[in-house]
Amino acid sequence: MRLLSRGLIVFIVLLHLYIAWFEIFAWTEVGPDVFSTFDSDLFPQTVELAANQGVYNLFLAAGLIWSLFITERPWQFRVAMCFLAFVAIAGIAAAITVEFSSGLPQLVPSVLAMGATTMAHRGEAELTQS
Repeated sequence: MRLLSRGLIVFIVLLHLYIAWFEIFAWTEVGPDVFSTFDSDLFPQTVELAANQGVYNLFLAAGLIWSLFITERPWQFRVAMCFLAFVAIAGIAAAITVEFSSGLPQLVPSVLAMGATTMAHRGEAELTQS
């Protein structure tokens, strides 16, 4: 379960690095493909706004990367769950404010990762109590 947890976290990190890249550096090129329901004239007008959002996505990736390098298991669990919850909240916010389907790429993997991370943590806790 630990391998699944870490694999899902790595997937979410890569997703958020991609999101951060296109929001910060390629908003006018990639944004219209990702958000096809928006008028393409909107993208050049919102470059600064998108770059700001990209920085937040970069913070989410950084927090999850940090969680992968923490050696104390209880703190690794806490930090990972904190940042996974942030990702899930971002997915919920996107689903509500933008379009339901736009929140799913963040929400679904983060919820799966929270489940796998919780099961891995509980399994390790049970082993140490035995």
